[in-house]
Amino acid sequence: MRAVLFKGLGDLVPLYGLYALLFADHGLSTGQISSLFALWSCTAFLLEVPSGAWADTVSRRGLLVLGGLLSTSGFALWTVAPSYLGFAVGFVLWGISGALLSGTFEALLYDELCAKPAVAVATAYPRVLGHTRAAAEAAVFLGILLGTPLYLLGGYALVGWVSVGFGVLHTLAAMSLPSAAKAVSALDVDALEELVDEQPVAEESGTAEAVRSPAAADRVGEVAASPDRGSGAGVSETDRGCSDDGALEDGGSAVGRCREFAARQEHIHYADRNTATESLAAGMRRSARRPFARYLRMLRTGVAESIRIRAVRNGVLLAALLSGITAFDEYFGLLAESVGVATVLVPLLVGVTVFGSFVGSLLAGRTEGMSGRTMAAMVGGGGALMLVGSLVAGTAAGNPHAVYALAGLGFVAIGAAYGLVYNAGVVAQARLQDTIEGPARATVLSVSGLLGEVFALAVFGFVAVVGTWWPMPVVVAVLALSLPVIAIFGRSWLPPRVAPS
Repeated sequence: MRAVLFKGLGDLVPLYGLYALLFADHGLSTGQISSLFALWSCTAFLLEVPSGAWADTVSRRGLLVLGGLLSTSGFALWTVAPSYLGFAVGFVLWGISGALLSGTFEALLYDELCAKPAVAVATAYPRVLGHTRAAAEAAVFLGILLGTPLYLLGGYALVGWVSVGFGVLHTLAAMSLPSAAKAVSALDVDALEELVDEQPVAEESGTAEAVRSPAAADRVGEVAASPDRGSGAGVSETDRGCSDDGALEDGGSAVGRCREFAARQEHIHYADRNTATESLAAGMRRSARRPFARYLRMLRTGVAESIRIRAVRNGVLLAALLSGITAFDEYFGLLAESVGVATVLVPLLVGVTVFGSFVGSLLAGRTEGMSGRTMAAMVGGGGALMLVGSLVAGTAAGNPHAVYALAGLGFVAIGAAYGLVYNAGVVAQARLQDTIEGPARATVLSVSGLLGEVFALAVFGFVAVVGTWWPMPVVVAVLALSLPVIAIFGRSWLPPRVAPS
């Protein structure tokens, strides 16, 4: 419930439906507006992966709080300094916030579910993630609807300050989130590696005998749960126990991580349980004194897993494509205005597309078992609907007596397309989470977010170049042609489903 509230308040921003018009009404051209969007993405691009490694090293909840403060400050700056410079600095703050939140929230949510022994993460995570995404889309829809009466009552200033107020509530909601222990933490990995490196090797001579402690993995959990470990609401995989073949006894999905710990256990030879415990605790204390080294370790580990393991690599690329291509929703307000829709009604049409993404996200729990072929059909169908919808909306400009009927019909088709694409995106991200086996979960997700920003930058750059000559309906229609291409790759790139236990 707290996760849903956090995501909902984070997107309850009345400025969403009007900020493109805010920029245009303050004298910015389409090229300048695109440059702001590009600056936004570039900021997130540069910080995406470093912030993910940071989230694998420090408190994820703390980073979520910081992200809320930064985005709220950005909206405040737009309100008090509505100029190109003010908009640019605001987008930088918002971009930093987005980088801090990207991957961090999803990793915290996944680890929180891992900490609940009765939960089958493979089926619970896509459902819960879908609910949080749906809450975000519902909040966007509500914020857009609020934009019209707020604009009529107090103009852009009132819209801006109400957005700031909701940003403050979002930050407070971040403070209430649980601080779940990471399924495999940086301290655990560092300490285990030091323990293995420093173990005394028993020689087959005299009375020396190698004795393997059968509770080595349990001791990892004991140290992780000690006061030195911090106040986490969750527990690690090792706290919950691994069987001898590396499978999680409680039916969790991260089997690979348990196999890794079981393998390490086989190589830990100590005759005395206290010696092993003290050595592991000392290793964790030494690791705690090297935060930058832990940060670099998480960065290298997450990037390496994203590149070297095929299932993870495919999941990262697919999730990035489905996320990045949705960047053209930033132009829906301009699309509606370009065909003759009044400014006060633009948020309503944009809200139709948000409603579509809301429904798609909400149904992710029902579609989490889809095959690659089904996903390809959904994304390809979304591309067809997007193409038709943008062209139908474009015909409204030449039919002044049917502007709202044609524009409304076009945006309904676009909304349906968005529902399909968002549903596929949630499922792809959930499959990626199940595929990650290393300790740098947030870093891997941030690699996907980084690539998503690359694709978003490509969208913004394309619009900035061709938007000078082509009308906005044609621009959106051409962008829609990329969805069938993504569908082709999605058929083979979707990671396999993890069977629920």
